Amino acid sequence: MGIPLCHNRLQGYPFYYIMQKVLLVGCGFMGKMHASAYAKLDSVTMAGFVDCRIDRAEGFAKEFGGGAFTTLAEALAATDCSLVDICLPTDLHADFTCEAARAGKHVLCEKPMALTLADGQRMADACKAAGVELFIGHCIRYWPEYAYLKKLVDSGELGQLQHINLTRCGEFPHWSSDNWLADPKRSGGGALDMRIHDTDFILYLLGTPDEAVSHGHMDERGVGISVTLMRFGRTSAVLDGGWSWHPGVPFRMSFRALFERGSVLFEGGPLTVYPATGKPYTPEFEVMKAEGGGNLSDLGGYFLEIKDFVEHLERGESTTIVTPQTSLRSLEVCLEEVRQISKAYAP
Repeated sequence: MGIPLCHNRLQGYPFYYIMQKVLLVGCGFMGKMHASAYAKLDSVTMAGFVDCRIDRAEGFAKEFGGGAFTTLAEALAATDCSLVDICLPTDLHADFTCEAARAGKHVLCEKPMALTLADGQRMADACKAAGVELFIGHCIRYWPEYAYLKKLVDSGELGQLQHINLTRCGEFPHWSSDNWLADPKRSGGGALDMRIHDTDFILYLLGTPDEAVSHGHMDERGVGISVTLMRFGRTSAVLDGGWSWHPGVPFRMSFRALFERGSVLFEGGPLTVYPATGKPYTPEFEVMKAEGGGNLSDLGGYFLEIKDFVEHLERGESTTIVTPQTSLRSLEVCLEEVRQISKAYAP
């Protein structure tokens, strides 16, 4: 059975797009965020949900439509999906991505790509061999405030970026299914699971660093706090954060960017630009309410990344903001951060 063509209208002109039928694997916090994003797209229908606990899959199916399954193989056999969305623990990303690719399905997989470069490369190779697209969910590249900062850097509107601090921290994310995030053999620890957002974004923003030195804190859950100083020519960057803070410490993601002709701050409130001359101003961004639990109330980057990927699939094109190659590079740099910090704890 083929994927249906759906009719729509834009400014009075008819056009047709390919309806994407999505099979979502993993009905936890992140699965709920993704399902909520798909629900806002007219060109998407849910083929079904997969979870080892059938009651969770059935709950998602009741809310969003589609079938409920306990294995990916069962779901692939029972549906004619075009896209498999993987919201599973990190140690499962590679195997499930390869299984979906072998079935000829496009893949959206949550970050981090994998626990090792070898597994990440295996994912990229499997999708390339199958002729399907692979997208890793580096949502911060799409988060409105961060995307605005990227535009300021690229345009040179405020001159050259001279220094930036990126912070991402909070209490340990206790909402993961069966507490899998606490097992570093499954999650990779806080540096890989949480702080990789800022590592990925700084590479997207400035390219490959000339220097990178990392320090941090490690416990039974892996590297929980990582602080990395990077240099890009004359531009310095400090990436600081993690999940080892005590219970009740609120989640925070923020940045301070110093340009030649102004400063840009995003710290617990709206992004504000402080030009060297003239009055400060605050750009407006749409806020999309998220109801998946966890530490974010804004669907923001999750919706925008999914929308971008789906629209590229509709046009038969590959995405350019996030690619398998950039995701592999972010994984490589983050693993080096973890290696440097872990070395200090070696016996």
